[in-house]
Amino acid sequence: MPAPAAVALPTSPTPLPGDTGHSPKTSFWALTLGSVGIVYGDIGTSPLYALKESLHAAAGGGHAPTRDMVFGVVSLILWALILIVTLKYVLLVMRADNEGEGGTPSLVALAQRVLGQSGGFVIILGMVGIALFYGDAIITPAISVLSAVEGLKLVTPAFEPYVLPLSLAILIGLFAVQSHGTARVATFFGPVTAFWFLVMALGGLSHLADDLSILAAFNPAYGVSFLLNHGTAGLLALGAVFLAVTGAEALYADMGHFGRSPIRAAWFGLILPALALNYLGQGAMLLAHPERMENPFFLLYPSWALLPMVLLATVATVIASQAVITGTFSITQQAMQLGLLPRMRVQRTSETEKGQIYIPRVNWWLLVAVVFLVVLFKSSSALAAAYGIAVTGDMVITATLLFIVAWKAWRWSPVLAAAVIAPFLLIELVFLSANALKLFHGGWVPLTIGAALVTAMWTWRRGSALVAEEIHRRRVPLSNFTRMAENGSVLRAPGMAVFLTGSPGDTPGALMHNVKHNHVLHARNVILHVVTEDLPRVPDAERVTIKPLSDVFTCVSVRFGFMELPNLPRVLAGAGFDAPALSYFLTRRVLVPSPETGMPVWQDRLYIAMARAATDASRYFRIPADRAVEIGARIDI
Repeated sequence: MPAPAAVALPTSPTPLPGDTGHSPKTSFWALTLGSVGIVYGDIGTSPLYALKESLHAAAGGGHAPTRDMVFGVVSLILWALILIVTLKYVLLVMRADNEGEGGTPSLVALAQRVLGQSGGFVIILGMVGIALFYGDAIITPAISVLSAVEGLKLVTPAFEPYVLPLSLAILIGLFAVQSHGTARVATFFGPVTAFWFLVMALGGLSHLADDLSILAAFNPAYGVSFLLNHGTAGLLALGAVFLAVTGAEALYADMGHFGRSPIRAAWFGLILPALALNYLGQGAMLLAHPERMENPFFLLYPSWALLPMVLLATVATVIASQAVITGTFSITQQAMQLGLLPRMRVQRTSETEKGQIYIPRVNWWLLVAVVFLVVLFKSSSALAAAYGIAVTGDMVITATLLFIVAWKAWRWSPVLAAAVIAPFLLIELVFLSANALKLFHGGWVPLTIGAALVTAMWTWRRGSALVAEEIHRRRVPLSNFTRMAENGSVLRAPGMAVFLTGSPGDTPGALMHNVKHNHVLHARNVILHVVTEDLPRVPDAERVTIKPLSDVFTCVSVRFGFMELPNLPRVLAGAGFDAPALSYFLTRRVLVPSPETGMPVWQDRLYIAMARAATDASRYFRIPADRAVEIGARIDI
């Protein structure tokens, strides 16, 4: 088959910026309801433990909180919701969309795009942010499900021995069903979570009359006074207060699924009022009944409603955990496309929703980590100490990257960008310092996870660069090779062969070794270069570029966005190639550690282990197994 001669292949119009991938018929209110279930699941379960843990930290071992403590902590929670979630994320950070997508990888891509070659440190910030997200993703299911099931102890103390095994059973079941996808279950996420917020609002509203003076907590002076007058206890309480805003990153990360306006409408119309009412109600109840400090959330409700509330809370925490797990799959896919993690098998679980994916290896590693935390800490109170550092660290990185984007991409003056963003950064650094006090009481968990993941990502990125340098050093320019191969001395085999290469100007190793050892060249040869752009998705019209070199050789460049699942046969078929008849030749590299390369030997060994565990290129690019040929090559790193 002759190579197509087109330079670019327009196949569909470019999507508009901010396109969420939903059908135009999807109504605004349907998206708003959907965002309630997916975006706000995590922050919606915070009232289960945030106020309780904050007051425990302020009052110390089992003592009843004073009125000043209740006013101060409720005030801090309310203003954390106003300043961090509302002003920073809902109104400011969500402006920083990358072709409609949000999240740390999108922010990194935006910052790197405007900084160019000088933006290497942005990648490091992105690695740290992604690593801390994983720490958050491990702790969220554990603390959320534990805190909900612990409500059974209020129904009857006889349930206490069953809290831990029941929590483990729920979590294992949740991870076990991930391979089936969440498309059907997600239909119920929005309505169920909306009902959860309404019930929370009613629970808080029913106790406001216990002590209406709690409404004075909207005065930030109570929070400031509490911090100034309670020393270390105040800082410990501030670290726990941050539990009230965990999940704020999800507003930004899930922006591409629902759009900016539906997420904002849900926040102002339902989420913020419901959260505020619930925290105020818990505070008013504790002012009137300090003895209910054991579990103020569930004690908002009458005894006959305790068991239904525990069941509803369990469903809400499962939904919150599901959202975090799904987010982890998405972040992992983006990190792979950005070259920060090795290739892993990615499965689509929906034919229609782009975000419905499943990564088996990530799923089972997450389950092992979550089960380990539940068994190690045994209660939500013990886990609370481990929670804040990951979230605050991630928020500090978001603020830093946002400053770069505001200054360089939005063209704000550095003074204006600093004036707007520095107050948020200062607040989050104070929260980070407060959470650092819990380092030896569980805070080491996310830091250990984060350090291990940053080391792995840096090793993979550095090792991949060294491998690319070694391949380039051995390179044979493609122009020289094509002249030699076409001189008639090499046998010709019928058909068309595709050779993947990381450098389009060099001869692919598989092509060179095929000619060298087999002394054969196909009648038509495609030199295929795959590029991952710093865009979430590449428009189909700009997907493929074809450059014929001769009757025998054609260079093809295929571009994917960092949120897309690469499928080379489908793309080539759309570009006019006879995809079922193509043979794909790939280079399988045998890596050998060497003390003479740019990494220590221990890091060489780590990179080699990661490379061996990576999904091979044929599976990653959806190349049929019976159409793929691999040729080995040894590389010292």
